[in-house]
Amino acid sequence: MIIPNTDSSGKIIQRISDTSGKLQMPAMPAGTGCGSLVQRFYALQAERVEAYRLFEEGHEAYLRTAPHYDFQRYRQLVHEITLAFSGISKELIEMKERLHEECERPDLSEHIEKLQEKERHKLELTAKLQLAKQNVVDHPEDESGPELVQELRQKIIKTVEAISEILQDFKYDSEELA
Repeated sequence: MIIPNTDSSGKIIQRISDTSGKLQMPAMPAGTGCGSLVQRFYALQAERVEAYRLFEEGHEAYLRTAPHYDFQRYRQLVHEITLAFSGISKELIEMKERLHEECERPDLSEHIEKLQEKERHKLELTAKLQLAKQNVVDHPEDESGPELVQELRQKIIKTVEAISEILQDFKYDSEELA
């Protein structure tokens, strides 16, 4: 699977799974300056947004295969999205450490830590939402299903709002580096 992404210059780059299933990650050069780290941060966030979009599209396609779900294809999508999120997370952890130590910016490091926690929560909510949506398809007679879907959507919206606030704080605090 190909997950489009843009690098710091705006060109399209791709992360793909190799034949072993391991995600090929562009390495962050050791000499990367603080401004480049900030630019890479935004590229990683854009990649995460794209991965969520692909995850949602894949789940919608999976639901359309009801009642005889194409679980194999969906399982492969989940695997690839998991690799993408894991790769993003690992790179952000490295970036957090470098911003703190090399750039002497513990404030930016703290923003990344908060962001990672909110993104983890969003992913958990997204998985619960996908299960709830499938339950609605599988059990249309269950009146609580649509309510749960709506409740989870609201929780995701609130989490996205919290993520947006963290991103705004990061942007404000990193302006002199960009």
